[in-house]
Amino acid sequence: MGTPSSVVPVLGRLLQMPDVDVLAAVTPPDRPRGRGRQPESPPVKDAASSLGIPVLQPPTLRRESVQADLAALSPDVIVVAAYGRLLPSSVLQIPPHGCLNLHPSLLPRHRGPSPVATSILEGDETTGITLMLLDEGMDTGPLVAQREYALEGTETAGDLTDLLFNMGADLLAENLESWTRGELKAGAQDETAATVSSKLERTDGLADWMLPASTLVRQCRAFSPWPGLYTEWEGKTLKVLEAEPMGDLVPAGAGPGQRLSVATGQGMLALNRVQLEGRRAVTSEEFLRGYPEIVGARLGSQETKS
Repeated sequence: MGTPSSVVPVLGRLLQMPDVDVLAAVTPPDRPRGRGRQPESPPVKDAASSLGIPVLQPPTLRRESVQADLAALSPDVIVVAAYGRLLPSSVLQIPPHGCLNLHPSLLPRHRGPSPVATSILEGDETTGITLMLLDEGMDTGPLVAQREYALEGTETAGDLTDLLFNMGADLLAENLESWTRGELKAGAQDETAATVSSKLERTDGLADWMLPASTLVRQCRAFSPWPGLYTEWEGKTLKVLEAEPMGDLVPAGAGPGQRLSVATGQGMLALNRVQLEGRRAVTSEEFLRGYPEIVGARLGSQETKS
């Protein structure tokens, strides 16, 4: 059970295991996307279909007919990775070895829908991937195995998500057979150490220039690829794709028109790569050449400088 492209490697790793038979891939229904509102299939569906794996796309797992279809497959275990929906108790009870979930954080820290972005936002030095046994709660089930990853402080949420699920594919492969043979025991989570992440909203990406530059840089990385860090300029959305703190002053040698920067609540923020609504992404220098009038403009409540 999975949805985005980041978890396709989990499916691929299962297929590489000689004693594993993947009976089906379960993923949400196709959804209309883009201006034409054409149906777009989940990446897991595309991957499974190309490999000849049967695909199920139930609109809900609570229907008895859907649960009967799952039970008819007689799975020994269900592997879940970024499926995006809670599994009801009746589904959790179908496989004799339970439903194993890969969660991209070191549980019990950062339960919930946005663990990777939250780890970046909070400036964590370490994150990781958790293999856990699902229960009816949100990421509250017992832990089977974990693997840590030391953050470099430059990762975007998109890249880090891909990396963690690749790690998770290996972690699953290393533990799955031992789990089904009853050689592993799952341990309860420490509830006193639990934290819960919130679902990201589009408005989370609107830049608040009164925040410190260091916080805005973390937001830029945490909100990539969605919702992105953005501001408004002359009635259009200006996306900040790459940024870095500059301290209080423009660096020596950076003459006028060479670098776009914004005064924040603490320090200057260099906007290294930006994209104006309806235009392609460009470097700071390219943007200043095309839009020199932005110098001295106010983004929100702050003044831009070059």
